[in-house]
Amino acid sequence: MEIYSKNLTLHIISELELTTNYINWLNDKEVCKYNSHGEQIYTKDMAKNYITSVINNPVCEVWAVYHKKDNVHIGNISLQNIDKINNSAEIAFLFGEKKYWGNGYATEACKLLINRAFKDLKLHRLYFGTHINNLAMQKIGEKTGFQKEGIFKEAQFKNGRYNDVVRYGLINKKG
Repeated sequence: MEIYSKNLTLHIISELELTTNYINWLNDKEVCKYNSHGEQIYTKDMAKNYITSVINNPVCEVWAVYHKKDNVHIGNISLQNIDKINNSAEIAFLFGEKKYWGNGYATEACKLLINRAFKDLKLHRLYFGTHINNLAMQKIGEKTGFQKEGIFKEAQFKNGRYNDVVRYGLINKKG
């Protein structure tokens, strides 16, 4: 299955994405500045185990994001903690190809996944949390309709200290 937009193609992650570039993203301090990665050295075996664990997993979908024109894997976007009882899921992002940063591709991918979550999966609510200083992620949330729900004090341990996490939510108004 693939999802398309003007600039992007998304497909469910597979071992095709098990490349040196992908593994390097997870070891890059700038890429992992605000997320849960980067606290330990990430290996090819770890990446393979992760990909294997999410394929056909009923509580998550991880999509590889490709730039259409260049056919380059620029990031991943996922629905995690899919809860069929409450019809909700967490949305998460990892965009590692820095050359493609700042062009709106994460926002474009987010819109595609929101559409999938609400129309295809019939979810009622999406949410995400991000480091208080991750302004880029907060802007993506705001551009795609998410509402700030609150701040979780010292909820993330990153770079040797506890940091606040801003939580956002989006309700499916059409469902």
